[in-house]
Amino acid sequence: MGHDGEAATEGALRGPYDAAEAAPEVQRLDLGSLRIPAVNGVEIRVQANPDGVIQQIVLVHGESALQLGVFAAPRSEGIWDEVRSEIRTSLSNEGATTEEVDGEYGVELRAQVRTPDGPTPLRFVGIDGPRWMVRGVYQGAAAVDPAAAGPLAECLDGLVVDRGREAKPVREPLPLQLPKEVAEQAGPAEDESSGAPVNGVVSGHQTPHRDKPSPRPRGSA
Repeated sequence: MGHDGEAATEGALRGPYDAAEAAPEVQRLDLGSLRIPAVNGVEIRVQANPDGVIQQIVLVHGESALQLGVFAAPRSEGIWDEVRSEIRTSLSNEGATTEEVDGEYGVELRAQVRTPDGPTPLRFVGIDGPRWMVRGVYQGAAAVDPAAAGPLAECLDGLVVDRGREAKPVREPLPLQLPKEVAEQAGPAEDESSGAPVNGVVSGHQTPHRDKPSPRPRGSA
């Protein structure tokens, strides 16, 4: 098991896994710090800058989507509890309704956010691993009913995180990079929807931006 929490009692039946662990052998897309299993029916959409540095990853299946992020964490403790509290405060300040519930990975955050199309459900899950944290944000049907996550949950369970050994500021996004062959074949694109699928990956380019779960980095990990 690559994370703490109640699910750890299930043994090594699910990830996300640390690169140092023996993860199940399946085909995965290697994006550097994150390796995403190939699951039937799941489209992997990425936004990257012209150098192939990934800014956003969204997995799509049917009417559901899962946005993934992976961040540095300290050796001594997990950061999901604190990050979740800050996300909840931020969403509440923006007028969203939120609640914390016990999920498969421990406590998760469910929210109804205001959009021009009306209230939109989001479901935030976090998994603390050795010096890293994976954050997933479910949208669509899977945000309301975890059972609807299906293949998206399979992708989350099969993730492998390669944290690396170098020190990083806590909450710093871990580096994600398109495989060279994907970056070369995808070519320039205006956004993630205009890139052509390459080996199951839809790639688009955008200007770089940071995606920290909180604007307050602390120390180094």
